[in-house]
Amino acid sequence: MSYLEKKGKKGTVYVSFVKKVSFMGENFLIKKYIGKGLQSLDKDKYVMDNLDIISNEELTFRKKFLGQIKKNISHNENLAERIELKSIKINNLIEGKRCRSSLDLEFIKEFIFNSNNIEGSKIPPERVREIIDTGDTKYQNRNEVKEVKNSITSFDYLQKSFKFNTHSIKRLYHILTKDLFMEGNIPYPKGFKKEPVIVGNSHTTPPEKVEEELKSLLKWYRDNKNKIHPLILALEFHKRYEFIHPFRDGNGRTGRLIMNKILLSAGYYPIIVYKLNKLAYFNAIEKSKEGRLKNYYQFMLEQADKTYEFLLETIKRY
Repeated sequence: MSYLEKKGKKGTVYVSFVKKVSFMGENFLIKKYIGKGLQSLDKDKYVMDNLDIISNEELTFRKKFLGQIKKNISHNENLAERIELKSIKINNLIEGKRCRSSLDLEFIKEFIFNSNNIEGSKIPPERVREIIDTGDTKYQNRNEVKEVKNSITSFDYLQKSFKFNTHSIKRLYHILTKDLFMEGNIPYPKGFKKEPVIVGNSHTTPPEKVEEELKSLLKWYRDNKNKIHPLILALEFHKRYEFIHPFRDGNGRTGRLIMNKILLSAGYYPIIVYKLNKLAYFNAIEKSKEGRLKNYYQFMLEQADKTYEFLLETIKRY
């Protein structure tokens, strides 16, 4: 949050730019004296004119937290600082250009297309955009059209009403899968899975232990949300959630949404796992069960970097 601070002294108004940052339980203040008597100065213009200076100063503050990321990646230590700086710039640009709603719309189009196509949907990106822009499309596979519409509603629920409890997770799944059919024209079942589910060659949490393990995971999140760097926290939660695999289907889609809620709650923009990297994504999660955690984090952080680059390029158009 930034603002212009105006203080009067002996009939003269002195103006400073102020930005307050709260991160992982610590507070940081950026304060830049601008001048005196600048009654018509526009705060947003100041942010845009001084974007690099403001962003780099905040990055300097956040660098001390990046060790948690660096120790969890297999190569390219610059990746952590690159993602952090991009994240800071995105937030500053959103404020400076007042483009949050427009950027959210473009993100949702990309996120839904990629997330649904990872899980087997064939709907092309232009049809996803058409549904989001107009409310419908003539695309023949109506199940996939409904899937997109449900995803839009799910994202709205995620942003406005989702809480970190089992009720919200069930509700998110219900919204996401309402009136949809799985392979074989089978309706999505309600609630948590009733039968064991094997993913690849790995067993997931038995049905009778799903609720217990989800509550344990949610407690882990609450206990660590100010201790573990938000990017690592979100990615670790996602991995553990996929190991539980609480539903018969829809676990990847719900898992990626909850991962992004963690990022949003910490002031980060959400990320996309790109469908072109689908096999590497599945492989990274699978291999993490064998202890190859750095490969998983490396892959997911590269997806974050790719997403943030897409967002920065999108903002340039506003």
